[in-house]
Amino acid sequence: MPPRALEPAGVALVDKPAGPSSFAIVAQIRRMTGARTGHAGTLDPFATGLLLLLSGRATKLAQWLVGLDKRYRTEVDLTFRTSTGDPEGEVVERCAPPSENELEVWLERLRGEIELPIPAASAVKIGGERAYKLARRGVEVEMPVRRSRVHALDVIAYTGDKVTLDVHVGSGTYVRSLAIALGGHCVTLRRMEVGPFTIGDAVTPESFTAELLLSEAEVMARVAAARAAGA
Repeated sequence: MPPRALEPAGVALVDKPAGPSSFAIVAQIRRMTGARTGHAGTLDPFATGLLLLLSGRATKLAQWLVGLDKRYRTEVDLTFRTSTGDPEGEVVERCAPPSENELEVWLERLRGEIELPIPAASAVKIGGERAYKLARRGVEVEMPVRRSRVHALDVIAYTGDKVTLDVHVGSGTYVRSLAIALGGHCVTLRRMEVGPFTIGDAVTPESFTAELLLSEAEVMARVAAARAAGA
């Protein structure tokens, strides 16, 4: 197979729908451009929202984008946990939802620098194999703990069974792990921001055209401005 083209070059802001994997969206954009295509962080198939896709020569920008903070909106069902922390897993434990006051105490414990186990259905390698592949075969393993930074964890709405949260986290944080720590699982998960890039500027995969690519210079200018503002 010949090497992928280095043009068109730039970064696409794509609004991923629920269902397809992030890699399927990457492949879809690659077919449209014919260029080398990468990403700056995936989303689970059930999740929606902002994907940063890198085209052509801009794939080299990945090192500057993968470590950016992220903001999500998630609805967490607090009545039961699942094996994956999302709707695709099996029920493993029924839980009594907390009162509003109890919920705030639980949330406070999850703000700041925390350590949480990585979900079993993740792409982390355990003994050289992806954890999610082991989980699909029913192989139980002790998942490693990851230190994460939770900048904000705020309640948007609480019904008594389900809570909708605004979550602002450092790179590498699993929102599903936060849901599990609260005694529930993510019903929905939508990525709203990646660093200075927002879902409001994203397009659906079907609406994407090469003319919508952000230039390398514009991308790096936005990243630099965001870092300066947060310094």
